[in-house]
Amino acid sequence: MAGKDKKDLAGKEKKDSAAGSNTKGKKKEVKKETGLGLTHKKDENFGEWYSEVVVSGEMIEYYDISGCYILRPWAMSIWEIMQAFFDSEIKKMNIKNCYFPLFVSPAVLQKEKDHIEGFAPEVAWVTKSGESDLEVPIAIRPTSETVMYPYYSKWIRGHRDLPLRLNQWCNVVRWEFSHPTPFIRSREFLWQEGHTAFATKEEADQEVLDILELYRRIYEEFLAVPVTKGKKSELEKFAGGLYTTTVEAFIPNTGRGIQGATSHCLGQNFAKMFEINFENDKGEKGMVWQNSWAYTTRTIGVMIMTHGDDKGLVLPPKVAAIQVVVIPVPFKDADTQGILDACSATVKTLNESGFRAEADLRDNYSPGWKYSNWEMKGVPLRIEIGPRDLANKQVRAVRRDNGAKIDIPMDNLVEEVKNLLDNIQQNLFDVAKQKKDACIQVVKTWEEFVEALGQKKLILAPWCDEEEVEKDVKTRTKGEMGAAKTLCSPFVQPELPEGTLCFASGKPAKKWTYWGRSY
Repeated sequence: MAGKDKKDLAGKEKKDSAAGSNTKGKKKEVKKETGLGLTHKKDENFGEWYSEVVVSGEMIEYYDISGCYILRPWAMSIWEIMQAFFDSEIKKMNIKNCYFPLFVSPAVLQKEKDHIEGFAPEVAWVTKSGESDLEVPIAIRPTSETVMYPYYSKWIRGHRDLPLRLNQWCNVVRWEFSHPTPFIRSREFLWQEGHTAFATKEEADQEVLDILELYRRIYEEFLAVPVTKGKKSELEKFAGGLYTTTVEAFIPNTGRGIQGATSHCLGQNFAKMFEINFENDKGEKGMVWQNSWAYTTRTIGVMIMTHGDDKGLVLPPKVAAIQVVVIPVPFKDADTQGILDACSATVKTLNESGFRAEADLRDNYSPGWKYSNWEMKGVPLRIEIGPRDLANKQVRAVRRDNGAKIDIPMDNLVEEVKNLLDNIQQNLFDVAKQKKDACIQVVKTWEEFVEALGQKKLILAPWCDEEEVEKDVKTRTKGEMGAAKTLCSPFVQPELPEGTLCFASGKPAKKWTYWGRSY
């Protein structure tokens, strides 16, 4: 399981960990004991650990096209839970789902110059049909502004047609040439993309923040990942947009920020290009104000990086396909059938009470092997039932997040399991937040900035908010690890005393901004 010999066709070498036969010392013991276990440790080789855990935890399977991955049911179920939440919330906001084609004509794609320049290197093109060359190549959508907006100009005529608020759940293709990483950076991924049009900027501004709050909730309430809400710099904003807001996560093990999801105000730029005009109630002509916003399957990768450990995945209960796995532990001469019946009854009770529970009754694996298997897959709570538990009318519960064990009377099963799962969800968030907060370094000077960057910190620094200064920081920090850049300027700004100077330019500082390397 842990060591299928896979090759990431992007050129990255993947070591064959097929049976652990060449490993020595402790690694061999783990393999011998269960046939499971990871060969890399999170703190020692994060990249190899991550590549291994997403396969061993049955989240993805490598595909024979570089940068494309099969999402297995264990991952897809997480996406579906987040999708159900988000879809329900946007429908409350009267945003409606639709679907636009995958293909884009070159004429439409290139209509918005600034926008498409940002995506041009990543656009994949269809050039043949069978053996015949297409007269005009067709692009595959990297995003859908240019796909959708010609039709917005057709559908919007007067103020009664506004607001127009549409969302689609779909896939997009971006032919990335940087190193592919499952969930984090892939050539095809799933997402939702919302595209809305309003009569006024005030309405657009409000929606940007409303959607961003939903993204925060996905990360913090469902995935137990702490994020910072903020605004992107002019250099980092969405190409062709007015401004970009973001929820930014941080991975302490690598010292890198990661853009969690973005909500953009597009202003009137696209309205101008695509002639999306309307007549107001006074008969005056005007251009609409537009937004676009999206989150992707990257969310799953951020969750894995944040919570996973040397035993495998650690899933927050809210998104785990199986929240509780029940495992029989029969000893020699024990009442095996009685134990199996108790396991089945426990699962039935939990399922009827709204939990996602399953029993692992496979008789060709030992209890120890099953423990390791379900730990690898990150199931939040394991329940064991053996002869003593049967006699005492209890179960033993073992938490995945911290390994704590507790005996629960069968009479209190539902209440105790609910409390445990709630506690696990909160504890995962609290631990992740403590780790993230411990990485934040406030700096005031360039020397402090360089030192903090070398220590893989999430850097908060006073900045003059000038594009040329940000470009200069990128140039001065360029190296093997990648250049530093702005991550976001947090909405919640610390006090900026009068006379504070920019850490990089020495000019008067205008705001506090998070800096660092990023994915």
